[in-house]
Amino acid sequence: MKLLRFGPQGQEKPGILDAQGQIRDLSGIVSDINGAALSDAMLAKLKALDLTTLPVVEGDVRYGSCVTNVGKFICIGLNYADHAAESNMPIPTEPEVFSKFTTAICGANDDIVKPKGSTKLDWEVELAIVIGKEASYISEEEAQAHIAGYTVCNDVSERAFQLEMGNQWDKGKGCDTFGPIGPYLVTRDEIPDPHNLGMWLEVNGKRYQNGNTNTMIFKPAFIVSYLSQFTTLKPGDVISTGTPPGVGLGQTPPVYLNAGDVIKLGIEGLGSQQQTVIEH
Repeated sequence: MKLLRFGPQGQEKPGILDAQGQIRDLSGIVSDINGAALSDAMLAKLKALDLTTLPVVEGDVRYGSCVTNVGKFICIGLNYADHAAESNMPIPTEPEVFSKFTTAICGANDDIVKPKGSTKLDWEVELAIVIGKEASYISEEEAQAHIAGYTVCNDVSERAFQLEMGNQWDKGKGCDTFGPIGPYLVTRDEIPDPHNLGMWLEVNGKRYQNGNTNTMIFKPAFIVSYLSQFTTLKPGDVISTGTPPGVGLGQTPPVYLNAGDVIKLGIEGLGSQQQTVIEH
């Protein structure tokens, strides 16, 4: 299933994509796409629906973030060996963990706001995990059952804030609009092998990132298990799992985003996003 949220910011409704690519309104079934909607029982109920009985959403609509009421937005840094190399950083022996503030979350095609003082605004296409069942001290073998599904994330980053203003990354990662997620939450049954998904990103029509999740250092099930040793993962939590090479920081010379730039990105089976950079 491809679950989604549509409508104006702050007024989103839950939806599902049918076999013809039409959005169907789920408002009569669930209140929203949130942690409560991602339990195995509720996902089974949604899967059993006859989507032809649900209202079709007509016209162009805004895609909101594909899940709401996110409690934790956790990210894994340097999770592709070739990206670590282009960043001139050592390959990690354990996952590099940081967080984005939940106010960074926005819709898949919403504008990215360049913060005041920003000089090195960058992009990162990433596979994101959405948790469906509470996870605490679980094994890697148990982890898959705790994943509701996957989505696309653009881990927007301000490199000067991240790397030149102290030794922690969060303030360069968590600015408003730095976390577009969506357009869909694709349930795990539709992505049987998350370890072999093509992923790409373009800026103003030029392709910079062209990778595959098969070069991840730490795989999704391991990441979920690992994080569950330090915090209880709750339904609706989002984990972004790292980016392949081709970020702006890694170009020679580096390339950074400015107002008016258009970013397009996507992951095989999960859909695509498009954002325009605007000044604060």
